[in-house]
Amino acid sequence: MNDYLVKATVHNGLVRAYAIRATEAIEEARKRHDTWATTTAALGRTMTISTMMAAMLKNEQKITVKVEGGGPIGAIIVDSNAKGEVRGYVTNPHVDFELNKFGKLDVARAVGVTGHLSVVKDLGLKDHFTGQVPLVTGEISEDFTYYFAHSEQIPSAVGAGVLINPDHSVKATGGFIIQVMPGADEEFITDLEQQIAAFPAISQLVADGATPEEILQSLFKNYQVNFHEKLPVRFKCQCSVERIKQAISGLGEDEIKKMIEEDDGAEATCHFCNKTYQLSATDLEKLLDQPLN
Repeated sequence: MNDYLVKATVHNGLVRAYAIRATEAIEEARKRHDTWATTTAALGRTMTISTMMAAMLKNEQKITVKVEGGGPIGAIIVDSNAKGEVRGYVTNPHVDFELNKFGKLDVARAVGVTGHLSVVKDLGLKDHFTGQVPLVTGEISEDFTYYFAHSEQIPSAVGAGVLINPDHSVKATGGFIIQVMPGADEEFITDLEQQIAAFPAISQLVADGATPEEILQSLFKNYQVNFHEKLPVRFKCQCSVERIKQAISGLGEDEIKKMIEEDDGAEATCHFCNKTYQLSATDLEKLLDQPLN
């Protein structure tokens, strides 16, 4: 099964629901950054939820998410767009611990709880929308739930899980976002809260073969789920040699000349995908002749 997400509504449109399978995308991120198990879980949860959030946008709109909790993995940075494309990295990929007291990967210890979760939405306008909230658990899903409630004032339930194989590869990744609009009755909300509280680990459901559609149907087993869109999901980076040249050009003439004289060229690595670009002295001289805007 390939990665994809679905968009749906429930309860006469008073609930918006999203569910995702992101196993291949998170495994691609793991391989590119050589993340260890706990770090993979933290990055994977953040990428999974960010992809669903970006799917709420339109056309060329995109979001950048930053989780910085003061823990040993440092910052988690994720970019995603309305096309289902996502990329992400962590400052320190080689962080891992023994399982926590619940027998789970200790994501909260890796992430920390003394910092913030911030979301920047590029809606194609002059100014970007920025929301920031303090981390509440460091477990990621609960932190995004808090973000929606306090930054966007939308009561939401957010879940994401990453199941890791013994060899530290990604076995399964999935997630959901449920948002309740004004007008939903208390009986429905109470029933939904009970369903979410008793819901199985979503990563295990994905590992057992459950589709995003089946995840939502299980979550809303007492209600009609109306599916509206299915969107492919994949790890994709927007870096290119032209973007690297543009970045180097912005350093200024003196810095470029220094690269030519001291290093006979330049090397740059993209943080998001870990791809390395090599520019020769000749390439840099061309930048001096025709600097990019």
